[in-house]
Amino acid sequence: MLGRTAASLFWTSRYNERAENMARLLEVGYRIAMTPRLGQDAADDWRSTLVSAGCESRFFAKHDEINKRAVMLHMLFDPDNPSSVRSCIEAARNNARSVRTAITGEMWESINTTYIEFMEVRPQHMSDDRLPDFLSWIKQRSMLYRGALLGTLMRNEGYHFSQFGTFIERADNTARILDVKYWILLPDNEMIGGSLDRYQWSTILRSVSAHRSYRHAYRDAHIRPFNVAQFLILRKEMPRSLAYCYDWIEESAEALAQRYGEHPPSHEMATATAALLGKGTMGEIFQEGLHEFLTDMITRNNALGTQLAEDYHFA
Repeated sequence: MLGRTAASLFWTSRYNERAENMARLLEVGYRIAMTPRLGQDAADDWRSTLVSAGCESRFFAKHDEINKRAVMLHMLFDPDNPSSVRSCIEAARNNARSVRTAITGEMWESINTTYIEFMEVRPQHMSDDRLPDFLSWIKQRSMLYRGALLGTLMRNEGYHFSQFGTFIERADNTARILDVKYWILLPDNEMIGGSLDRYQWSTILRSVSAHRSYRHAYRDAHIRPFNVAQFLILRKEMPRSLAYCYDWIEESAEALAQRYGEHPPSHEMATATAALLGKGTMGEIFQEGLHEFLTDMITRNNALGTQLAEDYHFA
């Protein structure tokens, strides 16, 4: 497969996933900002959302102070923010259009329709009461493309490059959400395990569609930070966990290695990270330091994306 085709398939899926993740991060910020917090400035909640999304520096290049509406517009509609939902949907569509012969009609129709409908939305009309439904719509449209991919695309090289894009982006998002929760969202005056802390963890779980599955997995009346971290890092049953993502990444790396008859550095990197997540325990992770572990995972994940581009000659 040509490098530019592989790159376009990779980035179509990655931008599609990123659009969904940005909507999820905004939903977290929106829900937590609605929670009364003694001694806390609401701007801190929105700053945490920007940090988690990797948008803080670009936001302050255009804005002097943080407020809910400015963050919302920046993350949803700002064409100068390459990670805004608008930019992601547009980039995904442009990449998909460049490889129309490598994707199915259902995939193209889903992503093209999303683009057309999104561009009809006027930012000035996005009120607080409309935001939750709009964020749900973004998530649903992203999942529609994902469903079309899984249901109609041949299991060839294109499928595996698409899988790489989806799960590298998803792993990055999960790691960032967890990291920001531990170092920014927890108030100084709130004990870990307090009522506000439990509400925040519940919100984090809802943001990754894991609230009900967490209850099913742990059957505990209380939401415990240790269990939430374990669920989103090591539990392979959870489809947004780091372990689940790297199971798929390793599978696609192995499939390409067999197809091409070689094991490039990206294959070794994927296998090593999958093994780390498969053999690790939360006790070891907390002993090392959760922040340090998550920072290392983000670095590994970014390095894998860069190495894939080098190994498969992304244009």
